[in-house]
Amino acid sequence: MQLWVGLGNPGPSYARQRHNIGFMAIDAIARRHGFGNWRRRFHGLLAEGALAGARILALKPQTYMNASGESVQQAAAFYRIPPEQIVVFHDELDLAPGKVRIKRGGSAAGHNGLRSIDRALGTADYWRVRLGIGHPREKDRVLGHVLGDFTAEDQEWLGPVLEALADAAPLLASREHERAMSRIALAAKGPARTEDKQQPESG
Repeated sequence: MQLWVGLGNPGPSYARQRHNIGFMAIDAIARRHGFGNWRRRFHGLLAEGALAGARILALKPQTYMNASGESVQQAAAFYRIPPEQIVVFHDELDLAPGKVRIKRGGSAAGHNGLRSIDRALGTADYWRVRLGIGHPREKDRVLGHVLGDFTAEDQEWLGPVLEALADAAPLLASREHERAMSRIALAAKGPARTEDKQQPESG
C-alpha cells in the first residue's frame, strides 16, 4: 500500500493558486484512474484506487499547508504505511514552470507543508514529486507568487503537465521514476526558458 499526498490549502479561494498544484495533481490522477469517492478522514479528504497492481490511498490534507503533517501522520499510522511508501506532490519554486522532478528525502527548502510533514513523521525519508512553478526572481515577491493564481499564460503548460502526470502515475507507483519523468517531459511542453534551476527561496 502507498500513500500519495497532494499539498494545498482547502477552500475555493485557494483553488487556483500555485501553492495548490499538489491538490491539482492528485485530483488529476484520481480522475484518470477511477479512484473512489473522496471521503473525510484524518483531517483530510481520502480516496482509494489502484495503479500498477499497487493499492494507492490519495490524501488531500484539509488542515491548511502549515499543518499538513497532522493529516499525513494520522493516515500513515492508521494504515501502518512507512515513509518509503509515502509520495508527496508539492509546488517547487526552484524548478522552472512545467518541470517535474522526483526524489526521495532531502530538505524542506522553506516549504511549510514539507516542514510540517518532516516534523510529524520524524523523518524526511519519503518521496517527493516536485512540481515546478518558477521563481519570481525577487525575494520580496515570493509570497505573492506562490499564493497567486495561475495566469492565462500558465495554462499553456499547467493542463498538459497535469495530464502527463496522470498518464505516468502507474510508472510512479511501480517506482520507475526515470521513465515517469521522461514521459512527463515528452508530453508536457512548458514555456521557453533557459534553465531548470532558479534562484533559491527562503519562505
